[in-house]
Amino acid sequence: MLIIDSKDCENIDKALKKYKKKFEKSRVLLQLRERQSFTKPSIRRRTEVLKAVYKQNIASGKIDI
Repeated sequence: MLIIDSKDCENIDKALKKYKKKFEKSRVLLQLRERQSFTKPSIRRRTEVLKAVYKQNIASGKIDI
């Protein structure tokens, strides 16, 4: 549960902005999306390796964006 400390004179918009920042940092939404479907660890590892190879190709100049 997220708790936002707000002062009496603080604007509701500022409190809402603080809540949104805390919500993003807690990564709740990311966890929910990950739990929607199960991915095998081998597939997860494979995608990480493919992403790393892609990033290396971009850095070396083999792939132009």
